[in-house]
Amino acid sequence: MKFRRLAEYFEKIEKTASRLSMTEILAKMLKEAQADEVDQMVYLALGMLRPKYEGIEFNLAEKMMIRVLSTAYGVELKKVEQEFKKVGDLGEIVGGMRPLKSDKDNQSLNGIHHSEIGKDMSVGEVYNRLFEIAVDEGQGSQDRKVQNMARLLKDLDLLGAKFAVRIPVNKLRLGFSNMTVLDALSWMERGDKSLRVDLERAFNVSADIGRIATIFKKEGLKGIGGVKVKIGVPIRAAQAERLPSAEKIVDKLEIFAVEGKWDGLRVQIHFDKGRSRTAATQEALFSSGGKSFVRIFSRNLDNITNMFPEISQAVEQLAVNSIILDGEAVGYDAKTGKLLPFQETIQRKRKHGVGSMSETVPIKVFVYDILALNGENLITKPFRERRKLLEKILHSGGVLQLADQEIVSEAKRLTELRQHYLDLGLEGVMCKKLTTAYQAGSRNFNWVKFKKSAGGELMDTIDAVVMGYYQGKGKRSGFGMGAFLVGVTDEKNCVGSIAKIGTGLTDEQWRELVVKCKKLETKEKPAEYLVDKNLECDVWVKPEIVVEIMADEITVSPIHAFGLALRFPRLINFREDKGVSEATGKKELERLFKLQKTA
Repeated sequence: MKFRRLAEYFEKIEKTASRLSMTEILAKMLKEAQADEVDQMVYLALGMLRPKYEGIEFNLAEKMMIRVLSTAYGVELKKVEQEFKKVGDLGEIVGGMRPLKSDKDNQSLNGIHHSEIGKDMSVGEVYNRLFEIAVDEGQGSQDRKVQNMARLLKDLDLLGAKFAVRIPVNKLRLGFSNMTVLDALSWMERGDKSLRVDLERAFNVSADIGRIATIFKKEGLKGIGGVKVKIGVPIRAAQAERLPSAEKIVDKLEIFAVEGKWDGLRVQIHFDKGRSRTAATQEALFSSGGKSFVRIFSRNLDNITNMFPEISQAVEQLAVNSIILDGEAVGYDAKTGKLLPFQETIQRKRKHGVGSMSETVPIKVFVYDILALNGENLITKPFRERRKLLEKILHSGGVLQLADQEIVSEAKRLTELRQHYLDLGLEGVMCKKLTTAYQAGSRNFNWVKFKKSAGGELMDTIDAVVMGYYQGKGKRSGFGMGAFLVGVTDEKNCVGSIAKIGTGLTDEQWRELVVKCKKLETKEKPAEYLVDKNLECDVWVKPEIVVEIMADEITVSPIHAFGLALRFPRLINFREDKGVSEATGKKELERLFKLQKTA
């Protein structure tokens, strides 16, 4: 497919408000694509070049893209800046930046050829040039990125340039996610969403949406049914449901395993002794530093391997050829051995100063599941069998520690265990069915969390998305923020408000929130935000900050987006380990609302 044609599809999607219509357009685009280019088209449509876990980033901020436009079209830098401030969208100002010239004037400028029509480049050609720009690094790379991006824009027509500009700065604005792509693949084949379950199952065990699209395009449903766990490709994490009491949990699960619930960083560890770390292609950008292949993935599929060298070293010492482990990394005090709170553990999630931070905040990984071993896929095996295999490989002590476990069938003992773990500083317990497979990417009653239950509080916290903030008064005028608005997501990827929070933060938390918000400010309210006119923020921010919120209860609300609101909400933590896709959803909020009535 020509990139011009792809840009036409993007424009149709951008102008479409209906989720169903958007899915149908995307399905037509995918049907028209060739099998060897469909992955590139999917990645570009999602505003990226490779799966999230490979960590390929453009490192082209808006300021640099302004330089690109100035260089490409021979327009003064100041003028580009003025237009951007006025319009707020670099893609939209491309047409105004590109002067219509006669053939005589259509000459080379700064070594870049001007063409109004643009070269008839394929999707693959544009993709490859964007990829070369993204991976360019080292001395002089910033200037080369600007020059090469400018050349690409001049080789594209206006519509193509409009979308090519948006991709590197993460502003494609098409408004759909991986799940919409899965719906579109089903629609492409069947004209409805009936294949979504099969496609999502494959994506859950192999979280590379481009790979799923390619397999489905080439091999259809049979190929998708054959997608297996693969070392180096993250499996979407299983998630837990909630029940209001120990008695309800026993009624639901009958006999089950009880483990601690740590407040740390979810980590999925992949190891292959026979696969050299240099054998990986783009994945080699994140090396473990060892001889064998090691990858560590976060809850939201970030590659965090180089942030935890001690985990890589520990897994290389295991007496296995290959393995995938699921667990929780928690910081601890080296002198006392006491586990640290989440906000101290999260300091380990950084790209620089890893060595010194690993000494300041050492970590333990409490491993509670095994998903693959020596080439065998284990996720379909019952939890009881997976646990037995895990017990043969891991023991207490060291960086990788086998999570303590007890089999329970009585509410009294469950309550005692929860209190035991709370006394140790944990959040509570996880209750797990012994007979079920690992439900990748699913939230169901195979796992049930049973956390601290204090009087006048919800039975669990809510992970909400920061949507914007209100200017402060009095003391808070010094922070520049007096309150902030949070919301949860729905099935259409919209974010609906659930609470305005103005109390309960320390001065340090206010300052931290202001810093985070300043980096994400946007001129207009994002199109996916659902906010009543009476709650309009003074400043809107892009939906990227996830915060953990506790409240007294969930109440019916005539003003908040989904008819529900939090009563007396307060900030607990900044959840830097979670993306918006891992935040609490509308359906989950509704379930919590129902649960509090039965508690």
